[in-house]
Amino acid sequence: MTTATRLTWHTVAPEGAKALYGVHHYITAGTNLPAELIHLVFLRVSQINGCAHCIDLHTRDLLKTMPLDKVALVPVWEEVPHLFPATYRAALAWAEEVTRVSETHASDEAYGAASAAFEPKDLVDLTIAIAAMNAFNRLGAPFRLPVKAQP
Repeated sequence: MTTATRLTWHTVAPEGAKALYGVHHYITAGTNLPAELIHLVFLRVSQINGCAHCIDLHTRDLLKTMPLDKVALVPVWEEVPHLFPATYRAALAWAEEVTRVSETHASDEAYGAASAAFEPKDLVDLTIAIAAMNAFNRLGAPFRLPVKAQP
């Protein structure tokens, strides 16, 4: 199976890319969220959405601060709660809830758990991070952005 060459979305629509990268910059430089937590959430959202480029990128980012053993278990984080602090588990649960919002409808139970774990501004910033990564995934996957991984 051959894949047709896809557009490079950020080259075709540089103003749109600038806007999205502005949100990304806000998340990584303008919030109180720890960088490791941001990369963890970015990775989990990208895994759910199946964006190869973002999975590759955020795995590499996360490996700078988190051991491979833990990164490998991110898809099954609920089965290994002892590996992730309570705040990280709350962020991962909220990331899954928000990413699958058409199924979950951001339940009151999930919102309660997330709001118990985060201060109001941090919860909003976390939700912006989740929303932004969902947007990036919806560009990266359809336009088949390349990965760094080599055969």
